[in-house]
Amino acid sequence: MLSATLDEKAAAFDSYAAYFGTYAVDAKAGTVTHHLENNLVPGRQGTDNVRWFEFPSDNRLYLIPMEDGQGSVIARKDAAFKLLWERLK
Repeated sequence: MLSATLDEKAAAFDSYAAYFGTYAVDAKAGTVTHHLENNLVPGRQGTDNVRWFEFPSDNRLYLIPMEDGQGSVIARKDAAFKLLWERLK
């Protein structure tokens, strides 16, 4: 059985994100909208998560957040991080 302290559990939860649902791509705008059917974060169910996307290579996809977490849109160049998805061979 795996066990962890309360602090370790809190740190794991604070550094992990998970959701599932359908998505729609707007190639002209360069965005993908994830329609969150469910989410690890309470209250995000049924909401949309819009991100810019980039394909820097054939096997990599960057998803770049458009929101600052406070409900405001941020400029693509000001995004603090990029989520990298990489196709494994």
